[in-house]
Formats: sequence, C-alpha cells, structure tokens
Amino acid sequence: MNDIHKPTIVALLLAGSFIAILNQTLMITAIPPIINEMNVTPNSAQWLTTVFMLVNGIMIPISAFLIERFTTRQLFITAMSIFAAGTLLGGTAPNFEFLIASRVIQSIGAGVMLPLMTTVFLLIFPINRRGSVMGLIGLVISFAPAIGPVISGWVTEHYHWRVLFYIILPIAVIDIIIALFALRNVTEVKKTKFDVQSVIMSSFGFGGILYGVTNAGNFGWSAPITIVTLGIGILSLILFITRQLKLKHPMLEFRVFKYAIFPFSVFIGSITFMGLIGTETLIPLYMQNMRDFSAFEAGLSMLPGALITGLMGPFIGRLFDKVGGKWIILPGLIIITSATIPFIFIDINTTFTFIMVIYALRMLGLSMIMMPIQTAALNQLPKSLIPHGAALDGTMRMVAASVGTAVLVTIMTSVTAASEGNASIPYPDIFGVNVAFGVIGILALCTLAAYFFIKFDPPPSKQAELEK
Repeated sequence: MNDIHKPTIVALLLAGSFIAILNQTLMITAIPPIINEMNVTPNSAQWLTTVFMLVNGIMIPISAFLIERFTTRQLFITAMSIFAAGTLLGGTAPNFEFLIASRVIQSIGAGVMLPLMTTVFLLIFPINRRGSVMGLIGLVISFAPAIGPVISGWVTEHYHWRVLFYIILPIAVIDIIIALFALRNVTEVKKTKFDVQSVIMSSFGFGGILYGVTNAGNFGWSAPITIVTLGIGILSLILFITRQLKLKHPMLEFRVFKYAIFPFSVFIGSITFMGLIGTETLIPLYMQNMRDFSAFEAGLSMLPGALITGLMGPFIGRLFDKVGGKWIILPGLIIITSATIPFIFIDINTTFTFIMVIYALRMLGLSMIMMPIQTAALNQLPKSLIPHGAALDGTMRMVAASVGTAVLVTIMTSVTAASEGNASIPYPDIFGVNVAFGVIGILALCTLAAYFFIKFDPPPSKQAELEK
C-alpha cells in the first residue's frame, strides 16, 4: 500500500461520510415549513427524517458484503453518485412523494459510507496510528448529527428549505470528481456470493424493527400495525442471524461477538449514540414547544457542544494512540452520566445558557467515548473481520438511536398525558421531558457498569513495540 496517498483518501472519505451523516438530522427543523408548503400532516412529514434512518439501518448490514465484493473506487463513486442523485431530486422535488423518494435514494448511498470509511482507515494505518485517524471518524459521527439542527434552523429561518439540498449537492459532486482522479483501491476484493435470502431477511429484520418503533411513536405500542411490524422485524432478524451462523461466507459475520470486548463495546457505543440522538430530539421539543424559543435558538443551544466534539476528536485520537481507550472512556462515561442529571430537573425557568453549558459538557463526555470504544473493539479483530465489525457496530448504533428515540418520545408523551390534571405537576409536558431524561440517565449508568467488564488491550503505542 506504499503507492496510496493516505491524506487524499482520508479527505475524500471524511467529506463523503460527513455530508452523509449530516443528512440524518438536517431535515429536523425544516419540517414545519415543509408541512405548510406541501400540505402534509406532522406524522407524514416526520418520515423525512425517519425514512433516512430506516434505509440507513437496512443498508449498513449489506455494506459488509459490498465492501468485500467491489473495489474501494467502485463502491465510493457509486455510493456518492446515488447520494448526489437523491440530493438533486430533493432540491427539485415537485411534491412530498418525490421528496420522500429523494431521501430514500440519498440514504441508499449514505448507508455505505461510514462502514467503508472505517474499514479503509483501519486497513491503511498501523495499529499505533489508528487512534489519531479514528479520531477524525469520531468527529464525523458526533459533530455531523450535532451540527445538522443548527444549519437547518439557520437556513430555514433565512432561506427556503430547498437550500439545504443545494448546500450539500456541490460538496457531493466535487467529492466524486476528485475521487475519479485521486482515489486508489484499498480493500481486497473477494468473489463473495450474493445471498438474496440474507438480503431479504436483513431488510425485513432491521427495517421491520425500525419501522415498528416508528409506528409505536406515532400510534402507540399496542397498535396492531406496531405489533405486526415489530413481530415481522424480530422474526426476520432471528432467521437472518441463524442463517449467517450456518453460511460458510455470511453476508454479516456475527462471530465477531465471540471477541470478548465486542459485545460490551457495541452496547456502550449504541447507548451513547442513542443518548445523543435522543437528547437532540428532546431539547428542541422542550425549547420550541414548551418554552417558545425559535428553531434557530434551539439549534444554537447545541452549537457549542457540536464544536467541542469537533475540536476534541483529533486530540482524543492522538491520546488514544498513547494511552489506549481504558483511561479515556471511563472519565467520558462519568462526565456524560453526570451531565445528564441536570436535564432531569429543567423547568419553566431554565435559562438558554444553562441548557447550552450542560449540553456542551455532555458532548465533551461523548467525544471521549464514541471513537475510543469503537477503535478498541475493532483493533481486537483480524483484518478479515473488520468490515463485518464496522458494519455491525454501525447497524447497532442506528437501531439503538431509532428505537431509543421513539421510546423516549413515547415515554415523554405518555407521562405528559398521565400528569395532566395533577395539581402537584404544574407543567405536565416539561415533566414528561424530565422523565425521558431520567431514562437516558439510567441507561448512561448501565454503560458505566458495562465498562468494568471490558478487558482492554495494551495501548496501541505499547502494542506496536511488542509486535516488533
């Protein structure tokens, strides 16, 4: 791999993955003007965000097969071209149906980007430098979804919502053009057989669960459509996993969970990411619906936290290379758990500054967890299993974020409804938010407990010396 220009590959994959992940949250504060312009219900409009995560959740497991079957150039250029086509359609969509279709097309391309980037980075960098480069991935994973509501709030307050697509499109096109000339192949192509049954089971499994939880948020957990879709999803997922364990060359290798660190790493990463997306959902609801802040102000309250994750990513990466994940992750878990507690007590008088500072503190903890826990786990896998480990980790995070957010919103609305008419609870809607944050706090405590079951490798710098 001496002929590979690593900075070019890093820049191309980071840019592509950043705009792909940014799109997860980019439409959140653009939904109200779209409702008015296209005359759709809030439940229907919410699908602009939900369908993106839904298709992402379906594509990520398939990405492990795609990474093994096609060259780096083929996969990157095709994925970015599909994403760009969806972005162009979104900017020119004549009606809501075309707009939903554009989000599906975008997500097909976006779903491949993060696992591809993670796999390529781990292949082209030695173990003692992986932390530094994975710090950049941590920046993308944490910073992109955090900055999405800020950009969306500002654009929709000053311009038409279609501008959101026109901002993304040139970046995607430039990335494709540079890749045509500069990107080199990194991954090893294998003649892996395309298993149609696995793809169908995977799509119905992960898609069914995400769709079922979305239905739970809209119609309630006892609604027939929720029970049916969740049932189909769970059954399909069981069949999918069973089939993968029997196949000689599975589409997704679940045997990565035999490596001791992996289950605990995925649990901590998934719950932490769920807390990120859940908090980003609850804060705008509280600020806009209960406190009459504008969409831009709600996004602005999260800007310092987003900037902290961006600034901390490369620093945490270099620190990981020197000391390993063990002594970075624990302080991060303590910080994120401690910073969740104040949100349990926000009320009608909580200031903008308070929310901004506590959220920023929480994001500091998150920046110390996301990259180190993922890198520590993937470092223990052989190179042949890295695409499967990266895909499984990404899938679990996406499922946790979607399922967790729907559960949190359901808890918030249920507590609000149950508290109405109770004289001791003057603001039932805010009390619902408090309880939802209480659940995030309990889950954060669970990740703290899980940490003590992890057996970490020596720091990468020390490990590299031992391998010489």
